Amino acid sequence: MGSSKQASAGKKVSGSVRGYIILAALIIVSWLIFKIATPGNFGSPSNMVSYFEASLIAATGAVGFYFVMVMGMFDFSIGANIVLSSIIGAKLATQFGLGYPGLILGCVATGAIVGFLNGTFYVKLRIPSMIVTTGLALIYEALANIISGKETLPTNLMAFGKMPGNLILALAAFVIAYLILNYTKIGTYTYAIGSNEFVAKNMGINVNKYKVLAFVISGAFLGVMAVLTISYGSSIVAVTGMASMSRNFIPTMGCFFGTAFKKYGIPLQAIIIGEFMINIIFYGFIALGAPTAIQDVITGLALLIIITLTTRVSKGEIVK
Repeated sequence: MGSSKQASAGKKVSGSVRGYIILAALIIVSWLIFKIATPGNFGSPSNMVSYFEASLIAATGAVGFYFVMVMGMFDFSIGANIVLSSIIGAKLATQFGLGYPGLILGCVATGAIVGFLNGTFYVKLRIPSMIVTTGLALIYEALANIISGKETLPTNLMAFGKMPGNLILALAAFVIAYLILNYTKIGTYTYAIGSNEFVAKNMGINVNKYKVLAFVISGAFLGVMAVLTISYGSSIVAVTGMASMSRNFIPTMGCFFGTAFKKYGIPLQAIIIGEFMINIIFYGFIALGAPTAIQDVITGLALLIIITLTTRVSKGEIVK
């Protein structure tokens, strides 16, 4: 029995090492391509720190969204959640004079409430999550516009927009997500529902409850992302007509890395490193002076290729 456990642990460690090697190789190759193409204005040590700082913002939201995605659900209200949470957090921090506690608690609480509404409407209406969250995103955008068209943080409340504030907040979020996923019943049930919802129900798991909880967790982490977003840019503007959906892309792509590297046992680590790689590609195209449309096309194709190469589907397996 002991030797069996040791063999299983050794296999798990070797799988993790392989995953890290693949991720490191992807980072190096991405950096090398753009460094060769534009050596003068890309990839210096200070540049890489800037790319990493930018990647922290999306990674904090993505590690929370992973709880939703791994269950097979989706959320098209990510951008609307970030905008609404940023506006409410900024208002509490400035107009209500609550400072940093108001900013953090306002953003996180708003994000969690939005997540709760997403999850509740999803399980009650029994229609696809992407349809529910798309409709709710329009409502969240409207609420943000009603509350305030634009919110700006004063310089004395922007500690989370630069080192070390942004790194400390992001690391705290990563550690909490890791502990929830690996050391709580929530994480165990999240994987159980994602693997086979029917079996999870027969095991006595309250599937609807944990689906709602997954959206709440995701929303809370998107609230942390909102803190970093408004701190990094100093202001946030409310939008309408689903314009907030442009903020959905990068956190979602990071989650694809998480699901692809779940088999190596490092989903959250893959999200963080994957977001860094996405930013390397993004800033690489900026350094090349490529038009935005071309950047989006090539970045999308590159990421599809990467995910395809890192995700092997067994013969006969159903692709969802």
